[in-house]
Amino acid sequence: MACWLYEGMLLFAVVFISGYLFSSLSQTRHALDNRHAHQAFVFVVLGIYFTWLWAKGQTLAMKTWHIRVVDAHGQALTQTRALLRYLLSWLWFLPPLGAAWALDLHGAEAGVLVVGWVLVWALLSRLHAQGQYLHDALAGTRLINAQ
Repeated sequence: MACWLYEGMLLFAVVFISGYLFSSLSQTRHALDNRHAHQAFVFVVLGIYFTWLWAKGQTLAMKTWHIRVVDAHGQALTQTRALLRYLLSWLWFLPPLGAAWALDLHGAEAGVLVVGWVLVWALLSRLHAQGQYLHDALAGTRLINAQ
């Protein structure tokens, strides 16, 4: 989880720069203008970031914590498998966000739902035979110690 927190700090810069780039290129003057296009742009930028770095084996945060992502056979990920892992990793957030939208929850209620889902999702890895998260098991990937 420390790696995840560090990755979040690094992603702040990626999201900030991509948001600035999108706003500059689209001449967006207000934060709510082009909101859905902006979200789609950030989704694609994050997809490129993770797919590219996971295909090389590690993000910067993973290098710091000596973690490497490999396929089920211990080989480096292909771009396709890395993209699949990225898309499946959204299972951490999309179900509770969809439920919050469907139930018309706002603010703290939606936050509690999302945080609760993430905690349950993380704890479910304890039930997997190899301690994998579900998105890794579905994508045919696993995390290994890179030391």
